[in-house]
Amino acid sequence: MTAEHQDTPGDRDRTPANDAREGKGTEPDDDIIRIEHLTKVFKNARTVVAVDDVSLTVHRGEIFGLLGPNGAGKSTLIRILTTLMKPTSGTASIESYDVTRDPEKIRSRIGVCPQNSTLDLELSAFDNLDFYGRLQNVDDKTLATRIPELLGMVELADRADARVSTFSGGMRRKLEIVRAFIHHPSILFLDEPTIGLDPESRREVWKQINLLNTEETTIILTTHYMDEAEKLCDRIAFMDEGRLVSLDTPGNLKRAMPGGDLIEIGFSELKEGILPAVRSHASVVSVELQGQKMLISAHEGSSLLPVLLADFERFSIPVTSITIRSPSLEDVFIYLTGKKLDDSG
Repeated sequence: MTAEHQDTPGDRDRTPANDAREGKGTEPDDDIIRIEHLTKVFKNARTVVAVDDVSLTVHRGEIFGLLGPNGAGKSTLIRILTTLMKPTSGTASIESYDVTRDPEKIRSRIGVCPQNSTLDLELSAFDNLDFYGRLQNVDDKTLATRIPELLGMVELADRADARVSTFSGGMRRKLEIVRAFIHHPSILFLDEPTIGLDPESRREVWKQINLLNTEETTIILTTHYMDEAEKLCDRIAFMDEGRLVSLDTPGNLKRAMPGGDLIEIGFSELKEGILPAVRSHASVVSVELQGQKMLISAHEGSSLLPVLLADFERFSIPVTSITIRSPSLEDVFIYLTGKKLDDSG
């Protein structure tokens, strides 16, 4: 039998300094994005409501996460905010500018790193940044210092003249992120910035995102990786089927779970009577079976565990494994929507 206690990524990484981030930009005047009753409907062979009456605000200087499965409406919402698509109804503004009436003013204030790479693989890293900077009307004098600064920030200074086609996926992604940052935007939109990357490259991108945020840039992050959101985001909005399901800090979202701990008990054979016995304990919130594991949501799981083991012993059920952990954002999403984040929905 094996026993372990698992912390979620947010438990490991959230320090007092990170907790302080949860209070960032909480005054109403600090709202840099305001969305009110935003809806986007596509009418083709069938009507699809991609964004369904969404209202929210984003605070200046925070890392704001949009989480949901494929088809949740995250990318459509980003396209509206970045002026690539007009809403069907409702309003959205960045600083004091409306996305429909003032698209040019908004574009000068935002940077966008799309999910699919748009780097020119035949150009060098330096030339990719130079070309994009000129598109953003950054003057030559500024580019002469800005490009080396950004390449140094992502540890690519020694590859400035190398073709991007020779770069790894992680190197290309980091270059693409700082390219979107070349004109000092107020807001940086990152659409699935680490999708398809290996774990080490993902951590490098996370480091880069945090570094950019220290320059007082608001970052909007869309992702379906819960560990990424827990690691990076000050606040998180859950989206599902175009609707805003919940919005809060990672800590508050997890505290909203009805049970404080999640206990998994593995067994080789289940016997009649054990489920009613486990459910009878006052601190148990819910019990379900998944294959040869019993999943128990409960308050004060560490205190309850000896009692549960006594139940299994009383019914002569051999225990093969035990895991106790705090709720993760994945658990919260399942609790709120009844589906996993990798469901296509």
